[in-house]
Amino acid sequence: MTISRGFPAAEFEARLENAQRRMAAAGLDLLLLTTEPDVRYFSGFLTQFWQSPTRPWFLLVPAKGKPVAVIPGIGAPAMARTWIEDIRTWSSPNPEDEGLSLLAETVRELAGETARIGLPSGPETHLRLPLAEYDRLRAMLPDATFRDDAGIVRALRIVKSEAEIAKIAAACDLVSGVFEDWFGWLAPGMSEQEIFRRFKIACLEAGADDVSYLVGGAGSGGYGDIISPPSERKVRDGDVLILDTGTLLDGYFCDFDRNYAIGAPSEAVAAAYRTVYAATEAGLAAARPGATCADLFRAMADVLSSDGAAAGNVGRIGHGLGTVLTEWPSITADDKTELVPGMVMTLEPGLEYAPGKMMVHEENIVIRADGAELLTRRAPGEIPVVR
Repeated sequence: MTISRGFPAAEFEARLENAQRRMAAAGLDLLLLTTEPDVRYFSGFLTQFWQSPTRPWFLLVPAKGKPVAVIPGIGAPAMARTWIEDIRTWSSPNPEDEGLSLLAETVRELAGETARIGLPSGPETHLRLPLAEYDRLRAMLPDATFRDDAGIVRALRIVKSEAEIAKIAAACDLVSGVFEDWFGWLAPGMSEQEIFRRFKIACLEAGADDVSYLVGGAGSGGYGDIISPPSERKVRDGDVLILDTGTLLDGYFCDFDRNYAIGAPSEAVAAAYRTVYAATEAGLAAARPGATCADLFRAMADVLSSDGAAAGNVGRIGHGLGTVLTEWPSITADDKTELVPGMVMTLEPGLEYAPGKMMVHEENIVIRADGAELLTRRAPGEIPVVR
């Protein structure tokens, strides 16, 4: 599956119009954005330079007009290739004034001394700015009001456009193909480190931009930990292997896993796999507009409990997906977020089928008007066996 890199200006114009309509209703003059996904959402500014914490980056979304970038000078050429036209820079690093005076000046120009400034501040947000710097900014704008953004950024990012969905679907398609080709090289005797390394290479060779998240592991009779780094341990008959990957394509993630039995699986392993597979099927059937995340949780959890298991200890059995590996909402027993068309999510039921042994299964979907559409290619109904 091929994709067009980036987005046309019309994509950003639609996002901006949506945001400004909500800002007017919430009584906000500006949105102040400081994190990579939020800045990129309104600008298209895509770079790995965010991995350096030295420099802050700012994007101001005004009540009228286009966003204004206030960024370190090193980022100006890349930002100039986006649809953003007003780019203001300072020489950075500069601990004495890391862009704050320029930012304050821009705020006053766009919205005046009494600007009402919204910042994303709900769950799963952060301010990519030292607390001392935030205090300095507020002191520079003593008559401005800094407040929550009324959930505007969350509401916009949680529902994907067709162009965004196409990128996530392409990432899912690419990685689905890598998983399906595994039997050509996966074999007993390989170490976890070798398996992880070769999987990453295979994804990159297939066209992925990065494999920034890859967790999993193997254990005799099953695995009990899927977030630790891979070890030098070699997989052998009787093991169960899982790989859970967040692979990037043009700034958008897929996030799903696949399980493999090394040699013939025990009946407990085979049964646990069938249970999480059936729970995922129940999730697919329940993922319809108007249902809530809690409804989705119950549909999958009921299958787990009917087979004598309970949902795993990770706190949720799925989540949103997009420019960040895990986005809002969470599929939990008490999350009342209503599903609407355009939401991209993971279904991730898991269970403990023996002390210290777990089974987790994950697929990626998009909510459509008539129900869930799979973005990943569905895993086999029985656990694949590597001999």
